[in-house]
Amino acid sequence: MNETPKIYLKPEQIQLKQNLNTEQFRVTQQCGTEPAFNNAYWNNHAPGIYVDIVSGEPLFSSLHKFDSGTGWPSFTQPLEPDHIASTHDTSHGMQRIEVRSRDADSHLGHLFNDGPSGKRYCINSASLRFIPADKLWSQGYGRYVPTFEANGINTDAPDHELIVLAGGCFWGMQDILRKIPGVISTRVGYTGGHLENPRYEDTHNSKSGHAESVEIIFDPHKLSYEDLLQNWFFRMHDPTTKDRQGNDHGSQYRSAIFYQSPLQQAVAERVKRAVDKSGKWKKPVVTEIVPARKFYPAEDYHQDYLAKNPGGYTCHYLRD
Repeated sequence: MNETPKIYLKPEQIQLKQNLNTEQFRVTQQCGTEPAFNNAYWNNHAPGIYVDIVSGEPLFSSLHKFDSGTGWPSFTQPLEPDHIASTHDTSHGMQRIEVRSRDADSHLGHLFNDGPSGKRYCINSASLRFIPADKLWSQGYGRYVPTFEANGINTDAPDHELIVLAGGCFWGMQDILRKIPGVISTRVGYTGGHLENPRYEDTHNSKSGHAESVEIIFDPHKLSYEDLLQNWFFRMHDPTTKDRQGNDHGSQYRSAIFYQSPLQQAVAERVKRAVDKSGKWKKPVVTEIVPARKFYPAEDYHQDYLAKNPGGYTCHYLRD
């Protein structure tokens, strides 16, 4: 009597099988293919992005989606090329290029050379989760808000957002941050310590526990929180040195992100992991990600110090 062969799952797949429905698991973990014209997104025309159903990593955008007539979601290009991996697939007696997500290693579909721009990413809906444009900001994908806004598509981003960052002497940080397109205002101050109403002298030798910080108000329609962290904050200082930046020593010079909400916390942790994995820094990133505390503005002479004193001391610059 013939018996159906048993399929043995890896430990991580056992948990996934509990989190995914049957079709999602079959497609992403067992390289399955869903029925054409009978899946969630083949005919979806709403603006937004498509993320990996397992990891949430951004993969494709509605801005690159087209009707291929095949019955599966089709895209001319990935939203994030670095999030896509391809392998040679010889299954079913065919020669194809399989497309997988890089972090989750989910099977997504296949790549063909017959799209409008020469490429067609033929993707299973079961591998994807759709984030509508009007929920990008609230679901932690605010990085893509400026792109959709530039294409005349409204999103759920608020008029402004606030974040407090620390990364060494606040003179140099503010001088870079205030010039970033999309930043509305900045002010330097002290936060994260135990002393009320601290003065500059109180922060020396780590006495007050406060960090020299910059409070930034920015327009998320023009500059996303994720881009502010990844492309500016983690490039303007060394996030691998604890309680030190250049020649400045002490906990007042620590690297820290003071988040205002659970959403900001989640995005900050995601960016920190990405920076750590990027290999751009030889040592581990030690940036603290902690809840916001009361922010005490610094004395007037510290505000926009380098604008008032060109050529003054700074250890901050943008690294490649």
